[in-house]
Amino acid sequence: MTEARGPAGRAGDHARYAPGTPCWVSLMVHAVAATQEFYGALFGWEFRPGPGQLGPSVRALLDGREVAGIGQLPPDRHLPVAWTPYLASDDAGQTAETARLCGGTIGVGPLDAGEAGRLAIGSDPSGAVFGIWQAAAHQGTALSGVPGTPAWNELLTYESATVAKFYKSVFGHEEEPLVSADVDYVTLCVGGRPVAGIHGLGSALPRDRGPHWLTYFEVADADEAVERLVGLGGHVLKDAEDGERGRVATVADPEGALFCLLQRAR
Repeated sequence: MTEARGPAGRAGDHARYAPGTPCWVSLMVHAVAATQEFYGALFGWEFRPGPGQLGPSVRALLDGREVAGIGQLPPDRHLPVAWTPYLASDDAGQTAETARLCGGTIGVGPLDAGEAGRLAIGSDPSGAVFGIWQAAAHQGTALSGVPGTPAWNELLTYESATVAKFYKSVFGHEEEPLVSADVDYVTLCVGGRPVAGIHGLGSALPRDRGPHWLTYFEVADADEAVERLVGLGGHVLKDAEDGERGRVATVADPEGALFCLLQRAR
């Protein structure tokens, strides 16, 4: 099983995702219509109805291809508004059971999402929420490498080693620790290719959020995207600055969902 491009590769459509690869991102919110307006104006997304197994939802499209999902939070459930990455699996039921055996928790599923596939939503031993996706008709994010598409997923947690072992046991990831006395970071790889990162922040991890996954979305110009986001009612948590991956800003949408804007280094 292959993927059409790597994180630093050219734009393209995706073939089937290899197990353990982040293949989809979704956001559960209180106001779906307002959220559509925000992300539509920020990224140029258009929308169409999604499967209703988890309640009302839409699929975000770019150039007619699906790139992300947005769903309606049940009014009686006070859950955090956050982007959630889904990792590919050949068998969602087996992966969910392995996650339980390795100290994780499964809160939703496994359940069928119509003809699209099969899913489960759980949390790792540190409490960070992630999804499991077993593809059928819906492979996952269908376009990448262009502005408005997910570019990277990174887990912010207390320390990387223990959590990395969990994802390695559940999804078969290979680990590439960063050799540094100052930075606690592990890159998760599939078939030798980087697919996600784990950043241990220790006491610097915000207590009000706890461990959580953070999705990076590609933009053509990070500074311009930040300005547009603020005009749409979003918030800037960390101004755009140059780093190893490119120019990155950490931001939040009007409901408080965190994400990053990434202008790749050219």
